[in-house]
Amino acid sequence: MSDFEKLGSFYLGREHDLATGETSAAPLLYRSKDLTTHAVCVGMTGSGKTGLCLSLLEEAALDGVPAIAIDPKGDLGNLLLAFPKLAPSDFRPWIDESEAARKGKTPDEYAEATAELWKSGLEQWGEGPQRIQNYCDSVERVIYTPGSTAGIPITVLKSFAAPPKELLDDVDEMRERIQSAASGVLALLGIQADPVQSREHIFLSNILNTAWQEGRDLSVAELIRSIQKPPFDKVGIMDLETFYSAADRTDLAMKLNNLLASPSFAGWMQGAPLSIKDLLYSAEGKPRLSILSIAHLNDSERMFFVTILLNELLAWMRTQPGTSSLRALLYMDEVFGYFPPVGEPPSKRPMLTLLKQARAFGLGCVLATQNPVDLDYKGLSNCGTWFLGRLQTERDKARVIEGLEGASAQAGAKFNKRAMEVTLAALGSRVFLMNNVHEEAPKVFHTRWAMSYLGGPLTRGAIKTLMDPVREKFTSQSQATSAPSAESGAPKPTRPVVPGDVIERFVATKGVLPEGQRLEYRAGLVADTRVHFVSKTHEVDRWLDRQAMVAVSSPLASGAWQQAEVLEQPYQLLEAPEAEAGFDELPTELLQAKSYKKLADDLEDHLYRTEKLEKWEAKQLDLYSEVGESEGDFRQRLVVKAREARDREIDEVEARYKKKIDTASDRVERAKAYYDEQNTQFWARVGSFVWTIIDMVLAVISGGKTTRRRSSSASAARRAATERGQAQRAKLKLDQAVAALEECQRERDETIEQLREEFDPQRLVLEPIAVSPRKSDIDVAGVTLAWLPYAVDEKGLSQPLY
Repeated sequence: MSDFEKLGSFYLGREHDLATGETSAAPLLYRSKDLTTHAVCVGMTGSGKTGLCLSLLEEAALDGVPAIAIDPKGDLGNLLLAFPKLAPSDFRPWIDESEAARKGKTPDEYAEATAELWKSGLEQWGEGPQRIQNYCDSVERVIYTPGSTAGIPITVLKSFAAPPKELLDDVDEMRERIQSAASGVLALLGIQADPVQSREHIFLSNILNTAWQEGRDLSVAELIRSIQKPPFDKVGIMDLETFYSAADRTDLAMKLNNLLASPSFAGWMQGAPLSIKDLLYSAEGKPRLSILSIAHLNDSERMFFVTILLNELLAWMRTQPGTSSLRALLYMDEVFGYFPPVGEPPSKRPMLTLLKQARAFGLGCVLATQNPVDLDYKGLSNCGTWFLGRLQTERDKARVIEGLEGASAQAGAKFNKRAMEVTLAALGSRVFLMNNVHEEAPKVFHTRWAMSYLGGPLTRGAIKTLMDPVREKFTSQSQATSAPSAESGAPKPTRPVVPGDVIERFVATKGVLPEGQRLEYRAGLVADTRVHFVSKTHEVDRWLDRQAMVAVSSPLASGAWQQAEVLEQPYQLLEAPEAEAGFDELPTELLQAKSYKKLADDLEDHLYRTEKLEKWEAKQLDLYSEVGESEGDFRQRLVVKAREARDREIDEVEARYKKKIDTASDRVERAKAYYDEQNTQFWARVGSFVWTIIDMVLAVISGGKTTRRRSSSASAARRAATERGQAQRAKLKLDQAVAALEECQRERDETIEQLREEFDPQRLVLEPIAVSPRKSDIDVAGVTLAWLPYAVDEKGLSQPLY
């Protein structure tokens, strides 16, 4: 296995010598966990910035790290153009036919030349079809298009969902979340509002704060209704009418309603809900590379969507356990305008919060730009890695140097400003400088060949072609229930009279009553329940609070609870109905208080027979899922746990073997020095012996005496033989020391490789576990008559409004 194929290492290119202009064979490997301190990539057009960033996302995919990639230009869709077979027919739909014509080639000829170019380029960088196949298999690649159906549409209807408790409890973070959300809405309306001075901003902030503190989500329609009829009558110490009159509120509601009713905004109202969990993982737990293409949006729409997305990401992050390993990536291509050095666009504050806090949760942020002077470098001082390509102006270089100094100071690392200036000036195309605060010195490298075909920005038509094969998978399966009314569709105008000892409540409506339809309440039952699940074997001891709700009809059927919903999040129950609503017939059994006791007993029996607490077991890690944790979520958590264990064990192995290897290396050095000494002495003796023989031969030729010389030559031969033996023993000792060192290194590498395999998330097998409750541990806190709201059209067809 090549070094760059090992998990936890990103292969970004090869080390490059600026002095000679040569690229070495040594791969530039970047530790994935270093991305938890974030990265920024800066380079002018033509520097190779796009190729580097796409390669980084490819490496993350190969490592099983999910990513959310914001794409303002349309380049990131190229990540779906990876072809393991590298066949010309794969490239043919994506080549530029006008470019082929300019080069005097037919489209087929140009596709063949492109395929050969990609094949040879990948081979030069040690990459082949199998690596491309691994990339394609490692993640699910999806292009989302908010406000458009070209890709997978994504709706912002649920984008004003109440933040999690972790965020609600943090006063500062909650304030920033509200401020950012209000700024995003007003930016969408074209209103530039100051959070402190603007009435609109303060008013919207109060609406969001009131709803979220009550744990209520706000759809766009509900936001409009709240603007018209706010859930408060004072703002600060002033009464509502004085602060923001009804006429002004109506005007603001009309602006938002007009936007909602606009055909151009229709795309925003359909598609998959904006869910960070779903952007990062499929329902089966497979990592996703989610590309959010916003090139088709105007500036205000882009700002609105990016702001909402960053706020949702912050809320999701707050619910995750801390980790030092890389859990997920957020990448934004061309961050210009969203994180400026001056001004406060709605996206800036959540982006800054992510850069400051995401590290603790294993969320890495990577920002790219070709406009370095337009970034907030004080904020970017939180980025530990800088990838720097060729820059256009001296001003650009000066701003980059400023940012690097701040990042180095933040990390407590040394920074050589002069050396950095010289290096930046010498960078060429596809040659980058990596300044990583986790390493001792910056490195210059030549970027590798991207596995994905870099065909330029994708059009909406091209995105549609890519997403059509998988579009059905993302189509919402939940359709509004339509059924004929119990009677001819005419509502009963009067509300049934219920005895005083029967409690009745009204389920709050969701959404807006469609034009031309009427609101009708129909009978239902609701009960708050507590169910206790206990299993020592499976580490379960949990009381679960649930709300059971079911619609009923007249006459009341036996087994009324068989079709009940058992909900974690209860419906909101009101004490009074909506005005001008009609009512359906109430079963006579529900007019008697004693019926509700029997219904409570029936519900208890139903829960005993049907309720199961489902968990998952990962035997390899001896871990169980948490209560309510889905298989996909559990797999996500296990990936992080496996990486943490892998990183921890590898660090321990490297530390444990370091002393052994250092000792073995010292022995090699000493053995080599001793061998060199003995070898030198041996050859000196050989030289002396040779000269003695030569002297003796010359003496014989000249007729001189040779007896003493024979004795001298014999002595020299014995000494040479002695030295030869010592040299051979020294060589044997050196070979043994080298073998011991290599064996130690081999043991370390094998141990590390075994750990990589042992903690490979793909090898984890999950087994489902179902725990039943004890009947004595089921509590039903009374059954209540619940009126359920429906919208009924003139034909009597209805759909629920709850």
